[in-house]
Order: sequence, then structure tokens, then C-alpha cells
Amino acid sequence: MWIYEKIQIRNCNNVYEPREDSLMLAKAVEKHAFGDTADLGTGTGFQGIIAATMGCKVDFIDIDPNALKCAEYNAKINNVNGNFIKSDLIPKGKRYNTIIFNPPYLPSTTLKSIYKRDFALDGGVDGREVIDKFLQTYKDHVLDKFVILIVESSYNKYEADVEKYNAEIVEKEHYFFEDLVVLKIASKL
Repeated sequence: MWIYEKIQIRNCNNVYEPREDSLMLAKAVEKHAFGDTADLGTGTGFQGIIAATMGCKVDFIDIDPNALKCAEYNAKINNVNGNFIKSDLIPKGKRYNTIIFNPPYLPSTTLKSIYKRDFALDGGVDGREVIDKFLQTYKDHVLDKFVILIVESSYNKYEADVEKYNAEIVEKEHYFFEDLVVLKIASKL
């Protein structure tokens, strides 16, 4: 069992456990999440549970059915309701005020020296495969007033997204081998 403030999270086999990047993202969620919310790549459901305790209506989305079961269990023990949706990225037709995303952001080559193949971490050759796929389509999934909170790394050159998407760095930490950031992309409203 893992505890963050009043939230309890049970770790589940083969589901990404909350780590440093999760804690950074949690701080950003507490400050910026509102309204209809997608916790994309939900894993244990940690971010969505935080958003739900703040009054957000949450869709917990993951491609892995095991992760969805884990998120549903954790939501239940935290007295949180939501929809649990199996999907790769956001399903067609869904729109949100807030999208929370801790994507796989490490380059495959970096992972080979540290971990076995892990889809929760493996962002492809340059660490941007899933990030780019999401950022190319996010406008199809946001409401007029929106905020996107996404974790990125110095490995995948987050600085380019700051410029391209007029993103704001709302959290930043330096770790042994990389800088981690939470970028906020928001509507102008």
C-alpha cells in the first residue's frame, strides 16, 4: 500500500507504481485540474483519484486491462467514482477540460541499459513516440476551456514542446541522469 496525503494506492503486478514523476504530476493536478477530466494512461489511478477528490468528473483511461482493474480497485478504496475505459489514448468523440498524462517518455535505448522492456516507460527510439501521437491530436479532445498536464523528460527534449505548444513548466526536478518536468498546455480563456 502506498499513501499520498489521504489517498491510498495499492500497487498491482505489472502496473506502473507511483514514482517521482507521479508526485510531481500530483502537485500539478492539485493546482490546475478542473471539470471533466481524463486520466490518460491511468495505471494505478493515482492522478484521477486526486482529481476526483477535488470534484472533477474523471474518466480513467488505459490500454492495459490489468491497469484498469487496478485503478478501479484503488478508486473504490478511496471512495471515488469514475468511468474506466480501455483505449490507446483518448477515445474518439471524448472531450475534456483537463487531460492528465504521464506517458512513456524514456528512449528505448536508455531503457535497455536500465530495465527490461516496459511499456509504461518505453517512449520509442527518441522517447517521443506516444507523446507526439498525443500532442498531434489533443485539440480533438479538449473543450473550449482546458488544461493539459503532461510529464516529459530532458531525454525527449521537452524544451521543443514548451516553444511549439506555448507550454508552461509548472513542476521541474533534476534527478541523477535527467530533468523531469510537468508541462501545462492551456486554453487562452
